[in-house]
Amino acid sequence: MNNKPKYHLFKNTKYALDGFKHAFKTESSFKLELFCAIFIIIGILLVDVSLIYKLVLLVTGILVLIVELINSAIENVVDLVTKEHAPLAKTAKDIGSTAVMFTIGLHITSWIVILIWA
Repeated sequence: MNNKPKYHLFKNTKYALDGFKHAFKTESSFKLELFCAIFIIIGILLVDVSLIYKLVLLVTGILVLIVELINSAIENVVDLVTKEHAPLAKTAKDIGSTAVMFTIGLHITSWIVILIWA
């Protein structure tokens, strides 16, 4: 049986905004990264590089936020399934954190490469 609701633009947008509000209220890492995004955007506007490089910096910065949201979703699902210490639960959470760390590394590397060679 399919319990998937029919797609509705306004309802789905509301669900997305609800998820954003929940992440902002409950996820300190997301809140910190969102705060840093303000300065990243200012930096992108101020740095004297071509538009394509600015776009790379913007996309990698937004990617950090996206991966953080996915990591938070993974953590919530794991917590829903078990509150006990389970090795697979820890592994799932650790892998999600690794994805965030790699994305932040990608963003920082993009800044370094662009500032040095652009």
